[in-house]
This record gives sequence, C-alpha cells and structure tokens, in this order.
Amino acid sequence: MIRPILSLKRLSFDKAEGKVCYQYGKDSSELERMDNLEFIARVTSHIPDKGQVMIRYYGLYANAHRGKKKKAGVDSSCPPIIGDEASFIPSRGWANMIRKVYEVDPLLCPRCGGQMSIIAFIEEHKVIDKIINHLKLTFHAERPPPPQVVQQELMMAAEEGEKYF
Repeated sequence: MIRPILSLKRLSFDKAEGKVCYQYGKDSSELERMDNLEFIARVTSHIPDKGQVMIRYYGLYANAHRGKKKKAGVDSSCPPIIGDEASFIPSRGWANMIRKVYEVDPLLCPRCGGQMSIIAFIEEHKVIDKIINHLKLTFHAERPPPPQVVQQELMMAAEEGEKYF
C-alpha cells in the first residue's frame, strides 16, 4: 500500500467487550470503540473499486500526451527541446489609462514631441532610486490629485496621530 488508511500502532482489540479500539487523537483517551462488523465496514469503504483511477497524471506523463506523440511518430524517449521564448511585448493598456486619467500621453517625448518606444521596465526600487539620484530629478505634479485622495490621506494621517477633525 502506498498510504495505509489506518495505523496498526493505534489499533487494538478489547477481548473483554469484544470490540475493536482505535486511538484517533494524540491523547490515549481519544479512543473509538466499535464492533467487528462496523470496523470491517469502515475499512472496506476505503478500498477502491476495481479499475478506479487512484493516481492521475498530467502534462508529459498523461496518456493523452503520450498518445499524441505516438501518433505523430515522435520518439518518446527523447525529451522535447524547448526553443527560445518569444520576447515579452507589454500591452499599451497602461499608457491608455494614464492618458485618460491624467490627460498626458506617457509615450510622448517631452523634448521633441515624438513617439517613444519601450525598451525595458525597471521594477527594483533600489535601481530606480539610483537612476533618479544620478539624474538629479525631482518630481512635481502639474495639477493636484483628486479631492477624495487628499481626504483619504488626511484621514490616514489623523488615524496614525490619533487626532480626529
């Protein structure tokens, strides 16, 4: 058996009462007593029917995958060679959202007015801070944020300082 349904160390037989005892918890006080027929019924309920699938295979090990390879005439002993993945092309959905919310085109060059192309996305905060400090950039918003954002920030600051307006 790959995984037994019960532990023989926890199983015992009480001859005086004629009952099977099974310790189901960590304490020895957690003991379940049942007659012989009930015990056999419980154990046999865990035995699978003939032909019932107990282990399922997915991906390369699945029968369907192996059958497709066999029909295609591909040697199944050689693992498939994975080619170079296509380079990730980010969607421009984020640029449209920024354009709608802030009414500014993020892909428009501020110097010449031409269309910029995306070279890479930098996500590490340390690298971003290093670039900003090197270029000596400071950011100032051209217009203030919407009023509900300011109100939320004031409420958060009040909760931190436990001061209420």
